[in-house]
Amino acid sequence: MAFIVKRDPPPITTSRAFNSSGVQVGSTNTGNIPNSWVANEDTITSVTFANDNSVTSIGSNAFFYCTSLATITIPNSVTSIGSSAFDYCTSLTSITIPNNVTSIGSYAFDDCASLTTVTIGTGVTSIGQYAFRFAPISQFILSSGRTQIPISFAYSSGINGELVIPNSVTSIGQSAFFQNNFTSVTIPNSVTSIGVSAFQDCSNLTTLTLPTNVSFTSIASYAFYGCISLPSITIPNNVTSIGTYAFSNCGITTINFGSGVTSIPLAAFRNCTSLASVTIPSIVTSLGDYAFSGTGLTSITIPNNVTSIGDYAFYYCTSLTTITFGTGLTSTGSYAFRNCTSLASVTFPSNVTNISFQSFRACTNLSTVTIGSGVTSIENEAFQNCTSLASITIPNNVTSVADYAFQGCTNLSTVLCYVAQSVFSNVALTGTASPLTIRARSTDASWTAGTGLSIKGNTNVTVIKNL
Repeated sequence: MAFIVKRDPPPITTSRAFNSSGVQVGSTNTGNIPNSWVANEDTITSVTFANDNSVTSIGSNAFFYCTSLATITIPNSVTSIGSSAFDYCTSLTSITIPNNVTSIGSYAFDDCASLTTVTIGTGVTSIGQYAFRFAPISQFILSSGRTQIPISFAYSSGINGELVIPNSVTSIGQSAFFQNNFTSVTIPNSVTSIGVSAFQDCSNLTTLTLPTNVSFTSIASYAFYGCISLPSITIPNNVTSIGTYAFSNCGITTINFGSGVTSIPLAAFRNCTSLASVTIPSIVTSLGDYAFSGTGLTSITIPNNVTSIGDYAFYYCTSLTTITFGTGLTSTGSYAFRNCTSLASVTFPSNVTNISFQSFRACTNLSTVTIGSGVTSIENEAFQNCTSLASITIPNNVTSVADYAFQGCTNLSTVLCYVAQSVFSNVALTGTASPLTIRARSTDASWTAGTGLSIKGNTNVTVIKNL
């Protein structure tokens, strides 16, 4: 009895490219696909790769401008895809990158005008600049099984559409998706860390969901800086710290803080010009330098637990009309409210001990200032160029008013003064109205009633002893 032994067909050792008529247009038996192999062969519709595991790389420009190529299956043996390998393959609709591929070169799928779905294997560690630029991707899928997204993984790669991160991922590296074009991303609950600048300058990002697992506690510096289309952000309860500049220069109109954040750091929301209102959680104790500077805030209430407001914290918030300070505040930083040109009034709580350098400079609409019972010093240029300020009361707890404190307050015509003249530095009243009337309610002998007096930088002062 004869036995028939079935043998596997011999491996294919030659890679071939064909046009729509089945005519071979290109071939190579060198294993790896060479640079510019069938570049500009715009009739190619199909490719058969050698299946003997000899194809480990697809060279630069290998399929450049193969405009009729609609589908292609990259062999599992491939480990690298060169720059511009599929550039301008305008009929290509989807691509799956096998798990063994570790790198995708710059411009690899640039100008693939029909490419809507991309699946990236678990082995890819780097995607070159503009690799997917101008491709109308609806879903960019990272395969399940990947645990880390490495540093600069897809730095400025031009990714569009929805970014799909699998729930196997635990960390997203520094600058991983810096300057891409996707519109939405859900960061799964498996993620415990997001690196510095991970999503910086993703200017088309409109939807963002952050992890809610208890191990995800911090948002890194610059993580979402420059996401100018991002309209809102919800900080989950598990997040206890926000990095510097984390959401600076974003299009945010709404911030929903969770219960874990206790401080707003340096420039966290700086230049979010569309942010008109925000509720700072009651557990917050400090606002960092530039925290909300340049935003569109119209009013702000500082919770009672906040003890300090940093330098420039609300600098250039030109729409800010109202500030309500909490009872726990002890200090405001230099320039804290400088150039808040719509601010009409300010009342300092009793725990504030000094009014800082230039803290209200150029608040041109500021007409009412109430100095609290704890203030002992008004620093240099604190109210400089507050041109709407017509009167002010200096209470008897104030021990120093520094030079140029009211310089350029050209309408400041009345000072109700409960302190000695020596409290004022030499040019403290320079640039105030002429004439300036000081109603002296201090028993100190330094005040002498009269008109046309020269006092602390103003040469036309009328002093009225009004005890």
